[in-house]
Amino acid sequence: MCGIVGYIGTKRATEILMAGLEKLEYRGYDSAGIATIEAGDIQCVRAKGKLFNLRDKLVSVDSIAHLGIGHTRWATHGKPEEYNAHPHMDTALRIAVVMNGIVENYRSLREELKAKGHEFRSDTDTEVIPHLIAECLMGIARQDLGTTSKFLTAVRLAVSRLQGAFAIAIISADYPEEFIVARQQAPLVLGYGDGEFFCASDVPALVPYTRLILPLQDGEIARLSPLGIEVYNFAGDKLKRSPRTLNWNPVMVEKQGFKHYMLKEIYEQPGVVRACLAAYLSETWEVGTAGSPIDLKLPTALFKDIEQIQILACGTSWHAGLVGKHLLEQLAGIPTTVQYASEFRYSPSPITPHTLTIGVTQSGETGDTLTALDLEKNRRSQLDPSRQPRLLGITNRPESSLGRLVPNLIETHAGIEIGVAATKTFVTQLIAFYCLAIDLAYQRQTQTPAQIGELVTGLRQLPALIEVILESQERYIETLSHEFSDTQDFIFIGRGINFPIALEGSLKLKEISYIHAEGYPAGEMKHGPIALLDAKVPVVAIAVPGNVYEKVLSNAQEAKARDARLIGVTVMDDPEAALTFDDVLPIPAIPDILSPILTVIPLQLLAYHIAARRGLDVDQPRNLAKSVTVE
Repeated sequence: MCGIVGYIGTKRATEILMAGLEKLEYRGYDSAGIATIEAGDIQCVRAKGKLFNLRDKLVSVDSIAHLGIGHTRWATHGKPEEYNAHPHMDTALRIAVVMNGIVENYRSLREELKAKGHEFRSDTDTEVIPHLIAECLMGIARQDLGTTSKFLTAVRLAVSRLQGAFAIAIISADYPEEFIVARQQAPLVLGYGDGEFFCASDVPALVPYTRLILPLQDGEIARLSPLGIEVYNFAGDKLKRSPRTLNWNPVMVEKQGFKHYMLKEIYEQPGVVRACLAAYLSETWEVGTAGSPIDLKLPTALFKDIEQIQILACGTSWHAGLVGKHLLEQLAGIPTTVQYASEFRYSPSPITPHTLTIGVTQSGETGDTLTALDLEKNRRSQLDPSRQPRLLGITNRPESSLGRLVPNLIETHAGIEIGVAATKTFVTQLIAFYCLAIDLAYQRQTQTPAQIGELVTGLRQLPALIEVILESQERYIETLSHEFSDTQDFIFIGRGINFPIALEGSLKLKEISYIHAEGYPAGEMKHGPIALLDAKVPVVAIAVPGNVYEKVLSNAQEAKARDARLIGVTVMDDPEAALTFDDVLPIPAIPDILSPILTVIPLQLLAYHIAARRGLDVDQPRNLAKSVTVE
């Protein structure tokens, strides 16, 4: 959830650390800090709140340090105050640590260290680490370790006592030519420059300086010095790891003239949908062509004799999974369940044979989803060691922890997404599910060639149709948003494949505007939620012609009878919808089965413009972080 950066090289470390933290601020912005080594001491500067507060404090600090670490915080243990901000230091102020994650046994370690005379200055779990490293350094002070770094050894000994999920970076004033990093179930990427080396929680912080990266794996520790990077396991064995080249560039992480990253990413959706379709959908396939129109580049054995699918995800990815469930059941005829990964961890479903498990996480680092998948992998391996568990991941980041955990991936090709509220990554997750469901429908012959042809034609039209919505609706939605600046509650309703879009629309609004919003199946309104309705509670109804269209309109009329203002997401030039709704957010006509890709676009814009109108920080909403790596 937090963002960490580290640098060693020939340039001034402070500006590189601050620039890296700016790229990582989406991971947390409760407080921030940096620590550098200069003239034999550690200089640590911290500030409560967003990164500009730290930058203001650094104006008066003229540092020429070439080594340092930095942190931007999403609070877990301890309030977001300056004294809880990272970096944290030992009693002698000779060691500084930044961490992303949680140390689960910090209470017992803290009491042990306090009994030995260590003085604590914060409420955080992280602070036990520098004290523990200092204790380990004292323990090996007189040992002859040959060419092995004593700093590295002390960190390795300290890390062996930590329980939890964490990524850490450590510097020591007594070892000014190196810094140490370690990873256990939290992301950490190393960067190779020209005579300089980096670490960061995520690659956007590295892209301006290098594209040669090495993601650390669980249970690995690395020493970065002017001579290079050495990687070890927690047992101290040196490992042979090779970096790889990242196919990104600095322009991908800039706003490019948009006021917010979120709006930029909404407008990138036609392009990323094209990219995702280009990766998996044949350009030449048509009805009568031999073979499937979809090539996911997955082994055929993965789907052989599949009788059930279970999807594990959190948040927006869970909503994508609900759409995926509808597609897999209605197109491919495969019974499918969707479970919150955080719940599955503690109450997993009974193991059934011939089951495919799909984990969905845009970052590939979502802690609950990774742990749930690992649990399922171990359960099935123990039940039948001779058979490889059937695991599939859907992610925007194939280089992530998910890519190392599961053997099969569908990459969504959305590019870097900086805004905390997911937009383009959600839409491309849906495209991944469409491709998977169509391919399975072809293999299982649950749809006729003509029906598959209609789906393929519809998919190819989607990018242009998204562009129509963006070009024709944004200004109207921006004007409409002015009327909801003071609204306290919203209701979103949908049925069938668009019920998950009602959930997603309500989530987007509450995430960035702080307006209470709830999504319901339209047919459930009369079973309780209708009691909430009056003239102060707008109702957004997703009503697309199809087998539930008339039902949704009827449910909307029930809300209108209670004086609720009705906003309809429906097809253009529909006379019945015009009579039903007070405000219409039109989309181009499209088959109901493909409509979620379009119906979500006006809801993203509505949430964005309401939040912007209220003067809120759209890209960095309070209490949220982009990648939820802790439980």
